Amino acid sequence: MDFNVFIENIVDLLKKRMGKTYDIRVTTVTKNNDVRITGVIMMARGDTISPTIYLEGFYEQYQEGAAMERLVDEIISIYEDQMRDINLDMEFFQDFEKVRDRIFYKLISFEKNVRLLEDVPHFRWHDLAIVFYYAMEEELVGKASITIHNQHMTMWSQSVDSLYRTAQKNMKEGMPELLLTMSELFRQMTGVRIQKDDEIPMYVLTNQEKIYGAAALLYSEQLKDLADRIGYDLLILPSSVHEVLLVPDDHRKGYDFYIRMVDEVNRTQVEPEEVLSYKLYRYNRKRAEIEEIFS
Repeated sequence: MDFNVFIENIVDLLKKRMGKTYDIRVTTVTKNNDVRITGVIMMARGDTISPTIYLEGFYEQYQEGAAMERLVDEIISIYEDQMRDINLDMEFFQDFEKVRDRIFYKLISFEKNVRLLEDVPHFRWHDLAIVFYYAMEEELVGKASITIHNQHMTMWSQSVDSLYRTAQKNMKEGMPELLLTMSELFRQMTGVRIQKDDEIPMYVLTNQEKIYGAAALLYSEQLKDLADRIGYDLLILPSSVHEVLLVPDDHRKGYDFYIRMVDEVNRTQVEPEEVLSYKLYRYNRKRAEIEEIFS
């Protein structure tokens, strides 16, 4: 059974299970980097908001032998759980003063998100774009967030500059930067201590949530401290939208080596929608600014 037939069967089963008071429909959602995924929406009569439940993962389960009925049970369970969690009153969302403390920003590729950027407030930063999102209650980041669109700006009577100032304040307070060595990060993730490798000292810059942490570049105070401490400029490798890697620009390796590393990681280790950039950047400690490297 191919994916399209699978979707048709899922929708038919959901309609039978949910009844005539629900509108069941399929939607295509464009994620970061123009990655498109398919979801199902179950809208109860009288509701104005409903979660989108993505189907690619369920199709993988089906291909591995999961029964259709069990998958439908899981979809309905997810829908019911998320509907209980959705407490965003749209009347509340219309008041900027009530939402301003939960507005944050993230970095995404400019080139890969041209269509999205036509409809969202943003700033260009090198080959990247700064875009904004509203984090729903109890979820600073991740799935429970709303991308800020131009229509929201009009509704709030806000400019992109005022939005940036609001988000910048919230980032520093709600998403404080986090600088770790690679070995420290590995130990946090696995509990395993690894021997220090001095061949290429490597650091990770992210935020305390470790989600959309590449944006910490925009407000980091530790870049300068690290560069001054090791006595070199810092090469910045954009490993994903969630973090960047930092290495001393001590010329032990050429720039082409690191550009190939970024390319390899993006192609083999990072989900398509989480790729940030294929470029290499440098923190210039004399000028205290980040610049793009052209090799």
